[in-house]
Amino acid sequence: MGHGGTPLENFADDHGIKFFLVSYVDLLGVVRSKLVPRGAIRSMQKTGAGFAGYAAHFNMTAADPDMMAVPDPKSAIKLPWTEGVAWVASDLVMNDSPVLQSPRYVLKQQIKRAEELGYRMKTGVECEFFLLTNNDETEVADTKDVAAKPCYEQGALMRHYKVISELLEHMETLGWKPYQADHEDGNGQFELNWEYDDCLTTADKHVFFKFMAKSVAEKHGFRATFMPKPFVNKTGSGAHCHVSVWSPDGNTNLFQDNAEELGLSTLAYQFLAGVLENSQALVALLNPTVNSYKRIDGQSTASGSSWAPCTVSYTGNNRTHLLRIPDKGRFELRLADGAVNPYLLQAAILATGLDGVKKNLKAPPRCDWNGHLPPPPNTPKLPMLPSTLVQALENLSNSDVFKEALGEEFVKSYLEIQKQQWRSYTSHLSKWELENTLDC
Repeated sequence: MGHGGTPLENFADDHGIKFFLVSYVDLLGVVRSKLVPRGAIRSMQKTGAGFAGYAAHFNMTAADPDMMAVPDPKSAIKLPWTEGVAWVASDLVMNDSPVLQSPRYVLKQQIKRAEELGYRMKTGVECEFFLLTNNDETEVADTKDVAAKPCYEQGALMRHYKVISELLEHMETLGWKPYQADHEDGNGQFELNWEYDDCLTTADKHVFFKFMAKSVAEKHGFRATFMPKPFVNKTGSGAHCHVSVWSPDGNTNLFQDNAEELGLSTLAYQFLAGVLENSQALVALLNPTVNSYKRIDGQSTASGSSWAPCTVSYTGNNRTHLLRIPDKGRFELRLADGAVNPYLLQAAILATGLDGVKKNLKAPPRCDWNGHLPPPPNTPKLPMLPSTLVQALENLSNSDVFKEALGEEFVKSYLEIQKQQWRSYTSHLSKWELENTLDC
């Protein structure tokens, strides 16, 4: 047990921790850390670990003062694969004030808004990733994994038993309550699922899971990638999010109405309508890379389907739309991909959902058909999702909803960092350009 020290000192004593990875996530979802000895964690917990914000993906300059990462003891996780080390998420402070462009701060502000209305969002994420060989980024780690429809294939799952089972064991050790793992629809692609939780806890676990999956894969000689679309002819990697809103004590699901056809309450449909209403700008946050837009274009892959949304639409238990209702009391948002910033995923869902509740928005007609095919006759054409990052960023820059909810400074900073990425991308010549325009 602890010995009367600070919460993190007690955590260290209880779990045999010698070092803490004091971590935060920047605007592009990159995890930044410092390794702090147990003997120094008391001062770190008070003042934070110092970082140069300009060295990460933030809208800052080299002249800005130190950015302090103040660890949150409630997020501490002991690394199951490295003895004596713990990971802890941090809140960013500069000049004794919160860093307004910090993704974790942005999420915590949305949680506060929800709490003031008497709401508590709980979520679960489905993290898909590919296992690649370490020496070739274009090859999946299993040379026998070549089936046209490899989803749920037992042999392909069990050939990577060591990696997958170790991840499941680690999650069990951490108390995450994992309940399944499977081979996904792309060759070399996997997904692991664990129990849903409060949205901040889910975001912290999402960050840690990506770190854990990459670490365990590397231990076994592989590389885990959450890149949205590493292969043109294979299904992309999503980060589907299951969403429900509860009472402040967390005991009553306010989304559930057993008398309604699909089991959703009026509140749930208002929330859902807000997500759909703001989806054209939401894409910029949930699909944050140039590569993301190769996943959500709706084109079929070798398996016969992209499994990704391409229209602004919702449905019942149907995996071809932006949002589906698989069961009573929750909906699944299928938009986000593997590159999504875990904190911005939760913050953006909460911001758009609360906008729908505030405005008492009505959900549009349900779309109970294959969303990758044209709609039935006499049905209005569905709005298409943006096809490029720059188009999505333009939508975000014009969104008063996001500016008000997430803050002007955050939106401005996010757009600036992403536009730098776009300029970096457009400064390169692709093989396609040379093959198709060299003789113009």
